[in-house]
Amino acid sequence: MIDPKPATGRTPKRRFGGTVAQIRSALGFYKVMAYATGSMLLLLCLEMILRYGFGKFIFAGGTDALTGKAFGFGLADADPAGVLGGVNLSITILIVHGWMYVIYLISNFRLWSLMRWQFGRLILMAAGGVVPLLSFFVERRIHAEVERELLAHPDAGQRY
Repeated sequence: MIDPKPATGRTPKRRFGGTVAQIRSALGFYKVMAYATGSMLLLLCLEMILRYGFGKFIFAGGTDALTGKAFGFGLADADPAGVLGGVNLSITILIVHGWMYVIYLISNFRLWSLMRWQFGRLILMAAGGVVPLLSFFVERRIHAEVERELLAHPDAGQRY
């Protein structure tokens, strides 16, 4: 029978890159950003379908270009412009998702570096912000993995 212990007789020790409190804080931040980024990605997909499938933008406010009446909220032609003035929410969705993804990547890196995981795990986490619905599934898996590792190695994060 093969002995799972190294030749020195000691089991390898698991060390985290921070305290348990820092890891739990990073996990909470990651969870919030995973859900926010995943939701914005779904909204972005809807916006892209409306824009490229139907030639429509989402607008709030402004003036209807054809009738001259006030435009409240809704879909308007993309080309030629169906609404003059107002806020183009389609463009706003693009910008907000882009910046949220940057913050999401920061949350990924923070958790990944504190857990001292392999690089492939970071790539999987990052993919959650670009593949629709993936962030929800990856977040659940990562959350369970962190909790499992914290439970299995209670002394690994106590550095201070």
